[in-house]
Amino acid sequence: METSEMNRRAVRILEEWNPFSVGEELHGTEIVAVVAQLHILDHPSDLAKQIQRIYEFSFKKWIPLEKCVEISYKLLALKYEAKCII
Repeated sequence: METSEMNRRAVRILEEWNPFSVGEELHGTEIVAVVAQLHILDHPSDLAKQIQRIYEFSFKKWIPLEKCVEISYKLLALKYEAKCII
């Protein structure tokens, strides 16, 4: 899987997650920031903390870390799938 395909799939996962049930177009900036962190981080807890921080900064609402951990596992599974295929 190419990096661009991994990014597209990660965006779809995050759009479906939509933690605050806002329109997809309203959290594009956060999705881009999370995908960037996905390229840097490899540990679910680290990625989850960044996801929580990114969304809290933008929406001024707190997401329970457990929900962020769940999505971080999905994203990291996608990342490792992409690495194994390359």
